[in-house]
Amino acid sequence: VAHPTTGTISSASCHPQQFQYTLDNNVLTLEQRKFYEENGFLVIKNLVPDADIQRFRNEFEKICRKEVKPLGLVVMRDVTISKSEYAPSEKMTTKVQDFQEDKELFRYCTLPEILKYVECFTGPNIMAMHTMLINKPPDSGKKTSRHPLHQDLHYFPFRPSNLIVCAWTAMEHIDRNNGCLVVLPGTHKGSLKPHDYPKWEGGVNKMFHGIQDYEENNARVHLVMEKGDTVFFHPLLIHGSGQNKTQGFRKAISCHFASADCHYIDVKGTSQENIEKEVVGIAKKFHGAENSTDLKDIWMFRARLVKGERTNL
Repeated sequence: VAHPTTGTISSASCHPQQFQYTLDNNVLTLEQRKFYEENGFLVIKNLVPDADIQRFRNEFEKICRKEVKPLGLVVMRDVTISKSEYAPSEKMTTKVQDFQEDKELFRYCTLPEILKYVECFTGPNIMAMHTMLINKPPDSGKKTSRHPLHQDLHYFPFRPSNLIVCAWTAMEHIDRNNGCLVVLPGTHKGSLKPHDYPKWEGGVNKMFHGIQDYEENNARVHLVMEKGDTVFFHPLLIHGSGQNKTQGFRKAISCHFASADCHYIDVKGTSQENIEKEVVGIAKKFHGAENSTDLKDIWMFRARLVKGERTNL
């Protein structure tokens, strides 16, 4: 059950034969399946143990201090502190992503507690596609710690969208003060919208694309979560996060999973072409990717089988 601070959540009834966003399983209750079908997200309380979260935190700090350097890891900084003179520490790092080669952080993607729920959306053959540990910094006053409203499918060159799900776990108490997730319930039923950089004063972080034409009057729900709480959400669900108004760093760890039965698509000529150019450009800069590299190649490099058999992906 989600704990909204604003907005309205629908609890409309749904006949079992009409389920299209969840698969038959013995994990979700009928009420939970109906909730996800109608709203596009589901919060499971106290799912990840404190001991695991502490291990993830310890490994993140090692990465920030450059004590470990996993292959392929991308370390990101806030646009306002990227040129600062901080010594290597969490104060310099807002996010690490693509940690598939870090055995300690990648444990998150293989936790039985997580995969038990992921299978309800993807089926038994599960690929871990994209990994992140987010370290939202205290806002500098320019509101750059915000993440614009977006749909994760914008970044993904694979389909079908209904067999993709994100698991996002709070590593501490998260509320509106330190920038909790905000979701627009029911928007997963719509289509993928055009994304680009928002024209915000103070700038915006790299690849923080946002929806350009969303309905501003849509009801928003702010997800207040405790350490270990995990939200599962659909890749078309419109969501983002607010600024961190505290002096601490707000941490969360996440992975996007997909069914191994998904297939790659060519994004050229679509609204996703702009993100392909940007991602490929970064890959060439950091990893020396070849000129023929496309978004599919990059995602194939990231993908890891975590359960079952590998098929298309």
